[in-house]
Amino acid sequence: MSVQIQRRLFTVSEYNKMAEAGILPERGVELINGEIINMSPIGIRHNAMVSKLNRFLVEQVGQNALVFPQCAFMASEFTQPEPDLALAKFRSDYYVNAMLRSTDLFLLIEVSDTTFNYDNKVKRDLYATAGVSEYWVVDLNKQKVHAYWDSQEGSYQNSKVYKKGETLYAQHVDLTLEMDWLWTW
Repeated sequence: MSVQIQRRLFTVSEYNKMAEAGILPERGVELINGEIINMSPIGIRHNAMVSKLNRFLVEQVGQNALVFPQCAFMASEFTQPEPDLALAKFRSDYYVNAMLRSTDLFLLIEVSDTTFNYDNKVKRDLYATAGVSEYWVVDLNKQKVHAYWDSQEGSYQNSKVYKKGETLYAQHVDLTLEMDWLWTW
């Protein structure tokens, strides 16, 4: 007779209570489909690209949106990921009393050094299911940006891979990203 192992899934509320109680580390984990997932360590190239994109986004959007680096958002009752960058609708209170939700977001960005397959499949599908309108995966190894937009019924209806010499135009906010600039250090 075999015993069936049952998993105990956590809600976002339970996850946040564990974090507040000090049970979880301050960085390095996120809640995905009810499971607490260890995130990959952040490397030098990853840090540099997140910083570069953060500064770029802040300069580009000004007062039209808010940029949140490595900020959690509530994707569902059981999912609270922490994308590298989130571009959200402007609110004068900076969401001080409300967790970001997919309806608040113009764009999510993940910078991938060692996590490309996870970011380009698991995270992409998770964000599409949550209704995030646009998602970019910045592939540090191949120097490309995979852009996805128009999420419907759990998947993105459109996608394009951008490489050097091309220009990426955001779909839901006035934002233009030159690939040559992105990959120049």
